[in-house]
Amino acid sequence: KEPKGIAHALGLAESFADEEPVCAILGDNVYFDDLSPAITAFQKGGHVFLREVSDPARFGVAEVKDGNIVSLEEKPGKPKSALAQTGCYLFDQRCFDIIRTMKPSARGELEITDVTKQYLAWKELTFTLLKDEWVDAGTFESLFRAGSLVRERTLRNKK
Repeated sequence: KEPKGIAHALGLAESFADEEPVCAILGDNVYFDDLSPAITAFQKGGHVFLREVSDPARFGVAEVKDGNIVSLEEKPGKPKSALAQTGCYLFDQRCFDIIRTMKPSARGELEITDVTKQYLAWKELTFTLLKDEWVDAGTFESLFRAGSLVRERTLRNKK
């Protein structure tokens, strides 16, 4: 009935998950990488898809060292990196236990970054670094960009 955060929305899907791993993908995200190998191989823990962006303060930001995520921040004022968590998350069934114990952030939402932080604390958070385009089409400008990219690729593939 009201926006309470991505983690809250995921929590509402618990009965559909039937104690299986889940893939949550945000409807305003457009991916040009093939995510299916990571999704079909996923079994346990948590997994995120990262992409370098020019405006990381708009996103959950991951700091990576030696091939591992070492920190996560939600919409940081001073990002430690330019690696954004994109809107696709893989979790085992324990994500629902995490969500049930969460408290709303200062923004009044259950933050998905807090779920990924718990998997990081358990040392069970892995990632895929995206190589191709990714667009969070949550603004008018980014929605236009996503449409333009899809149009470009469609026209190029028709030739």
